[in-house]
Amino acid sequence: MLAAMPLPPTTTPPGDETPVRGRDDACPGALRLHPADDGSLARIRVPGGLLTARQAEALGRVSEELGDGRLDITSRGNAQVRGLAAGCGAELAARLRAAGLLPSDRHDRVRNIVASPLSGLDGRGHADVVAWVRELDAALCDDSPAGPAGRGELSALSGLSGRFLFALDDGRGDVAALDADVTLIATADGGAVLRCGGPLPGPGVSRPSGATHPDTAARRARRTDDSDPLGRGAEANTGGEGAASLATDGSMAGGGGLRVRGEDAPRAAALAAVEFLTRVRESGTRAWRVRELPAEHAVTTGGLAARLAGAGIEAVPVEHTPAPASAAPPAPGSVPGPNGRHALSIALPLGRVSAAQWRLLTTLASRGGADELRMTPWRGVVLPGFAPDDAPGALSELAGAGLVTTPDSPWLGVGACTGRPGCAKSLADVRADAARMVADVTRGRAAGTGRVVAGAADTPDTAGASATTAGTVADPAGAVVDPAGTVAERARRDADSGHVDTGHVVAGGSPPWLVNGTTSGGGRAGPEPLPVYVSGCERRCGHPGDRWVDALAIGDMAYRVTVRGAGGDTPETDSVDVTAEQLAGAVAAARGTT
Repeated sequence: MLAAMPLPPTTTPPGDETPVRGRDDACPGALRLHPADDGSLARIRVPGGLLTARQAEALGRVSEELGDGRLDITSRGNAQVRGLAAGCGAELAARLRAAGLLPSDRHDRVRNIVASPLSGLDGRGHADVVAWVRELDAALCDDSPAGPAGRGELSALSGLSGRFLFALDDGRGDVAALDADVTLIATADGGAVLRCGGPLPGPGVSRPSGATHPDTAARRARRTDDSDPLGRGAEANTGGEGAASLATDGSMAGGGGLRVRGEDAPRAAALAAVEFLTRVRESGTRAWRVRELPAEHAVTTGGLAARLAGAGIEAVPVEHTPAPASAAPPAPGSVPGPNGRHALSIALPLGRVSAAQWRLLTTLASRGGADELRMTPWRGVVLPGFAPDDAPGALSELAGAGLVTTPDSPWLGVGACTGRPGCAKSLADVRADAARMVADVTRGRAAGTGRVVAGAADTPDTAGASATTAGTVADPAGAVVDPAGTVAERARRDADSGHVDTGHVVAGGSPPWLVNGTTSGGGRAGPEPLPVYVSGCERRCGHPGDRWVDALAIGDMAYRVTVRGAGGDTPETDSVDVTAEQLAGAVAAARGTT
């Protein structure tokens, strides 16, 4: 079987190499449409992934009436509409403005904010960061002229790249691990740590590519719940493993940060972006992201603290920033909250929903929930506010519609690029082949053999429906063969040595393709299976960071499968060439799940 970690929301460039940008970024937006083979594409920024039911309905109508009838959720919790006709831009913009989804034309592409999706819903974390999302979004769109407390400086933020990212973490560590340019981490004392340029190192939080499976994160995390995460007690709890000091040149890249008051946190984050833009101008470069700044022009603790002080914000340097206890994203299923209400966490196969599936989500949000949807960076949706008795029925409806509602789905950890027909460079319809791969795994589960069973191709919708109801497999041994016997060699070596990879986000929270030694109760007795990404061409757009299984199309119905390392450029194993029908078995071998 295949299974396991949701794909990391972001791809980390290899090594410490600083890209040289000779142009502004071409990231699409709601106003800047991207031409593709299946029509134009619009990317609609949704800060924090937060939508009212009315806004969600408006998005669905836009997709059905102007696009191809489907919605994609991106790795930053934004929405994407494909198949737009030429000349529909004005109507699209008008509809989005009417729904409150385009508050400022000038700031269309800069409103990139991810936030802890379960913040305020499950009793975890140190703060409900929803208010921070609203305040930061307002600051990003602030066009006020120069005035007191540095407010006039914020008008420069329209110059941010469409790739610049803010992360607002409620203290649990989920989005703090996503390699944002500016990160706020809520602390137990009501304040926040402001970081600029990279993920937070330390126990419980994985490398930039994402987080680990929830069980693994929980086992590894050194609990700090009873301490102030910024105080000496918490520092002691982290030991030497995650206590990164400020770089000697004052750069914020060394693991430290600035402690600010909670009420100042959103404006401090906005001013950190202003500081970045200042450094970009001084460097004479066109850096899109903080990590791309030349070292001599890096954002420094002292420089940012001085900017905040000029705006009336007290900021105290923090040399050792302890990691939050866990970095696991929400697992699919029902999530109980302290107020007696439940949130529903749903994963979307390949991050895409049909019009009918989206209507069901919005209907449930209005009928039984809190009239709200939250899109997640793991290409899922959270529906808050259900009564405990209503949650099982709602999950059953969603599962019947082909969405992922349980943490053992074989869809989790599987990703794919756009492929045919949307991308002219793609050699195959990779999404259809990924659906076939998942369906083969599901058939093996249903047969009770644990073997990958080849069959007719499914669409992501139909494969998703069957995958959500298939039973788990106690022993996945015997899945389809790796013809050359080489792709699985690295996984076998890892298993023998006890190596457990930590560099991937578990999309939806749990591995679907079980690994050798997984207990019947879901405990993990072996190494985690790697994420798998199916690509239509050698660009491998959107592939995970760290280690992953690369399924690359080399023809209409042929793939080359290998394991790639953190850099993504050098295979860790010899490759094996297979047909689309053999893909599930070859990938299972590469993931170490056979």
